[in-house]
Amino acid sequence: MDDMATQVLPDVETRPEGTDSTGTDEPKMFHYVKKNKIAESAVLGNMVQALCGETFPVTRSPKPGSPVCPDCKKIFEGLKPGGDG
Repeated sequence: MDDMATQVLPDVETRPEGTDSTGTDEPKMFHYVKKNKIAESAVLGNMVQALCGETFPVTRSPKPGSPVCPDCKKIFEGLKPGGDG
């Protein structure tokens, strides 16, 4: 089972979620997903899709300074704040 994560980002429709287990409780990388899907995934175990296309269930929250998927980060930085893209 992969460890997942969540992080709150203000005024945006996406935020990072973790995947790629390192074999410890810490995920290797975090991905951006639509924030309205995070609680649903955390409670119900539904899969979420990251901006880069990877899918996984949310189970963990990232700590400050956690590594972010470079593909998700590039896509996220190209989005307009508050947009639904």
